[in-house]
Amino acid sequence: QVQLVESGGGLVQAGGSLRLSCAASGRTLDNYVMGWFRQAPEKGREFVAAISWYGSTYYTDSVKGRFTISRDNGKNTAYLQMNNLKPEDTAVYYCAASSRRSIMVVTTFYDYWGQGTQVTVSS
Repeated sequence: QVQLVESGGGLVQAGGSLRLSCAASGRTLDNYVMGWFRQAPEKGREFVAAISWYGSTYYTDSVKGRFTISRDNGKNTAYLQMNNLKPEDTAVYYCAASSRRSIMVVTTFYDYWGQGTQVTVSS
């Protein structure tokens, strides 16, 4: 049974930074795409960023240049470095893993999900 556990969320002022971590257990996810999604109140879950097993990355336009996704296969962990945070980044952030060979931006292609971590950006 694969488990994904997110950490690193919190309250930060606009312009600040946070680093989210996603630790996986139960199996090695070296050849999985790792993704980050977020869900704001009364909104659907939206794609934020993803990284393939070989390190290719993809970001939604609103976070390009501010967020960086990375992974440490030796630690079975993925990260999301978030800089220059804005109030509109406020959401619950979810980590997910997909067995697809290519990066996917749709939630239905992800096999495993974490419970989420709250990120709140004050203005």
